Amino acid sequence: MAELERAKRRIKNAIELQSVVKIMKAISSANIQEYEESVRSLSEYNKTIELGLQIILQNNKKFLASNLEDKKGSLGAVVFGSEQGLCGKFNEIVARYALDRMAEMEHEERRVLAVGGRVFARLEDAGQSVEAHFSFSGDFLGITEVMGKVLAKIDMWRLESNINQIVLFYNRPISGISGVFSPQMAHLFPIDVKWLAGLAESGWQSHSLPTYSMNPDLLFSSLVREHLFFSLYRAFAESLASENSSRLSSMQAAERNIEEHLTELLANFRKQRQEAISSELLDILTGYEALSSR
Repeated sequence: MAELERAKRRIKNAIELQSVVKIMKAISSANIQEYEESVRSLSEYNKTIELGLQIILQNNKKFLASNLEDKKGSLGAVVFGSEQGLCGKFNEIVARYALDRMAEMEHEERRVLAVGGRVFARLEDAGQSVEAHFSFSGDFLGITEVMGKVLAKIDMWRLESNINQIVLFYNRPISGISGVFSPQMAHLFPIDVKWLAGLAESGWQSHSLPTYSMNPDLLFSSLVREHLFFSLYRAFAESLASENSSRLSSMQAAERNIEEHLTELLANFRKQRQEAISSELLDILTGYEALSSR
């Protein structure tokens, strides 16, 4: 009987764990859709920013001058990871990719920010000191708050430090393949002059050209800052979509393992129950024969 009770407890624990895995699968699936939709909405918003830059650049060619100095300076990097676990090698992949790519880049000093406690630990374990790391609360308001802090830190780098290059490292989901992502590097600063020149040379979409009354320097600075915020937000949103996709894949594998384990537990329980019943029947039969012989 004691063996049967232990078997019942193991089956109960497996069923409860299966319920938790199903809930996490549902949450991850919903999060993936939300973050992917967020990326699509951001792309539309960035088109508006590009249109504004296009108008101001067509009238002010001075903004097309390169702002990258010839001398070597410091490298600033922002690495996006996860705040929670159960997402496979998500953090290990992006941390290793970031370290390998930074080692290939020429710089006098390296300064790193980490978004997510898990990737922060991975970088520290690999010997890379992290100047600051930011935690994420798990909703869209949390993304905006964290990206505002990261952008403020980047502004401080540019004003107070000899940093002439800032890059982003994050995982991007591969469209149409669940649980598959690839690490990416995006240059945040300096702004790509070729990209700006392409905007300036592009034809306007209608015959009515817009005008502006704001100071061109302030307007250009504001638009560039919005573009930087968009780049940060997109990298974070794609990283979160990849994280949830990886977690969904891990939960699907865990669910299959639990189902197989639960099948074995149920079969073993039925076997033990049958053996217990057979033993009890044998005891009854033995007792009956003993009484009959008397």
